[in-house]
Amino acid sequence: MTREEILSKVDHTLLKAVSSWDQIQKICDEALENKTASVCVPPCYAARIKEKYGESLNICVVVGFPLGYEITEAKVLEAECAVRDGASEVDMVINITDVKNGDFDKVTSEIRALKKAVGSKVLKVIIETCYLTEEEKIRLCSCVTEAGADFIKTSTGFGTGGATLEDIRLFKKYIGPGVKIKAAGGMKTLEDVLAFANEGVDRLGTSSALRLLDESEEYRKQQKFLHKY
Repeated sequence: MTREEILSKVDHTLLKAVSSWDQIQKICDEALENKTASVCVPPCYAARIKEKYGESLNICVVVGFPLGYEITEAKVLEAECAVRDGASEVDMVINITDVKNGDFDKVTSEIRALKKAVGSKVLKVIIETCYLTEEEKIRLCSCVTEAGADFIKTSTGFGTGGATLEDIRLFKKYIGPGVKIKAAGGMKTLEDVLAFANEGVDRLGTSSALRLLDESEEYRKQQKFLHKY
């Protein structure tokens, strides 16, 4: 897989609570230069990014992040504001307390409400796999599919664990045909990034893919070769 193919799957991410505007601009510039799928940023920066970069950058923001236990009405308003401010993609966190209480109908209803709020924009649903049993993950594949979301996403990156290949394979078995997969969190090495890319995920949520590729001798050579032509 080429560097360009990998980066075309990457949501170039910066979600730390202390993220400054200078840092946000840096990842936006990197995303443009390297043609990543999007930048994934705190929602408070969406309007500012849109004002500076216009249509040249695909903006992804998070909603109900990172714990997911806000009331549905708050998440809906947050999603509507994100779209108003220029976001093309919204990554929402489900209410995991509903999962633990076995109220999967409520989970489905909330996802459906968020999809209605974003309309034609992309909705990715973070289920935070590190807190879930296998049966809960399977049930949530059905919730995401039935609610009409565009993606199922493994993790926030703020929980006790990130994406695993086993979870990606489980998703592929149980999601509906219209649902794509985003792996996020836990990608510490280039081998990790490549493993998820080669597993066939549609998006990679990571803050480190670009750095890891830049540090790789193989991919530096590939980039150097391409720049000759």
